[in-house]
Amino acid sequence: MKIMAVDFGEARTGLAVCDRTEFLASPVGVIHEKDFETCVKKVAYAATKEFNVGMVVVGLPKNMDGSVGPRAELCQKFAKALNALIPLPVELWDERQTTMQAEAYLNEVDVRGQKRKDIIDEVAATIILESYLQYRKNQKKE
Repeated sequence: MKIMAVDFGEARTGLAVCDRTEFLASPVGVIHEKDFETCVKKVAYAATKEFNVGMVVVGLPKNMDGSVGPRAELCQKFAKALNALIPLPVELWDERQTTMQAEAYLNEVDVRGQKRKDIIDEVAATIILESYLQYRKNQKKE
């Protein structure tokens, strides 16, 4: 099943999609949108029309102690609003440290400046999706 991961942000929202075999996660873009409702609608369109996915995973940025802060609450609100718009399952997935992992990756491949700012959110979404796919793969084995 094709799955989309969303790294929701108040200005930029990164998207990643996997192939039908759930093997390869790829960054597919960034939505530059500050209006909450408009962003939800754009993600809903991308999920149902543009990429035709069967499920959406929204990153949940919990605090390091596992608690839910204001940022995570906003992502929960986003997932709920998205779920109300699309006839697909929408799940929240713990995304602690994905932005730090994305920054480390971009350091390794020497991406700097504006280009880095433009792609870090879709790289983070890809990391979220890879983590979720690994979880699904491990669940099938058990």
